[in-house]
This record gives sequence, structure tokens and C-alpha cells, in this order.
Amino acid sequence: MSELKIKGVTIVETFAEAFPMVGTRIIITAPSLEWALISARTMTGFATSVIACGAEAGIERILAPDETLDGRPGVAVLLFTMDTDKLQRQLRNRVGQCVLTSPGSACFAGLEAEKKLKLGASLRFFGDGWQMSKLVGGRRFWRIPVMDGEFVCEATTGYTKKAVGGGNILVLGKSHASVLAACERAVTAIAEVEGVITPFPGGIVRSGSKVGSKYKGQI
Repeated sequence: MSELKIKGVTIVETFAEAFPMVGTRIIITAPSLEWALISARTMTGFATSVIACGAEAGIERILAPDETLDGRPGVAVLLFTMDTDKLQRQLRNRVGQCVLTSPGSACFAGLEAEKKLKLGASLRFFGDGWQMSKLVGGRRFWRIPVMDGEFVCEATTGYTKKAVGGGNILVLGKSHASVLAACERAVTAIAEVEGVITPFPGGIVRSGSKVGSKYKGQI
């Protein structure tokens, strides 16, 4: 078997649950990091698994003001589904209900790709005719009126069909406390890797999936 080393850790090529997904990335900014995180956490809520949540989503990383288009604190969010149509619906609904509604927020494309999903191009209708389109540096943005001013949202964002979901690490130990501590450290380390999220509660899942069931009607 071949071996791979990442940050000094040897990874043996044996087995890892993984499957193809469709994914996108957006950037949420706000007047403060606290409000950017509130918006991002709300948008990525109830998104642990496509099995029952419709999507898998999470915060990829925090962005400094000099890393965002509007020079404000930001958060990068990843969103995944099993096909493009579902990804478009999830993106529209989650941004529309959790980012557009969040005080002082703005939303920008987070992934450069030829294939595009509608972002502001879909949400602009909330402006009911009062929305304005601006083309800046070859990128189109929508200014949508809201009660605290305007919601600035890029028209589209890129997506990829080469995303991978379901990767897992099994952790075994002598006690609940030791296993939980090890998992917490693993999640902290994974958080430093770009392009990766751990969508389960705290990045950890205790109820591993099982193939099949003796009960009918299970997912």
C-alpha cells in the first residue's frame, strides 16, 4: 500500500467513505466579525448531511478585511449537495433567509469557475423593482434595498462538480473523555486546511451510518 504524509502524519491508503458532490463557495462580510459569523453560522445550520438536511455546509475559514472585496471582516462558507439543481435551491434559500436578513451583511462569489450559480441574480427580486445593478471590474453586483440600507450581493458564484464528501476518521479509545478530546484536536487541525469543512456538531459525529436496516422505511 502507498503512504501519504500530511503535516507529519502518515496516512495509509486503505478505506475512507467518500462520494462525489457538487459544491460552491461564498464570502459573507459584515460590519464586524461577530456579525459575519452570526450570518454564516445561521446559513450553515441544519446542514450536517444530505441524508436529511438537503445539503452539507460549514464555515471554511475567517477572512481578514484585506482579503474581502469590501474591506470588511468576512467568512468563507462551503455548500455541497448531490446535484446542481439542489445546490442552486439550497444556495438561494440559505442566502435569502440567513444572509440577506442579517444586519449589515454583504455576499460575494467565493469560487472562480466557468460554471455559475445564481446568487444576487436570483435574490434581486426581493427589491421589487428598486434594486440596482452595478458592473465593477467586470463583475456584476446587485444592490438590494433593505431596512438598514442595502444588501450588496454578487450576481453569480462559481461551482464545481469535483467536490468530495463523506471523508471520515474513526477514533477508538479507552474512555469517552479521551476519544472526545482526540476528536476535538483533530477538528481544530482540520480547520486549518483550506477547502475543507466538518459539518457535524462540533465537527464530530457519534452515530455512524449503517448500510441497510431490519426496519422498513428507513432513509
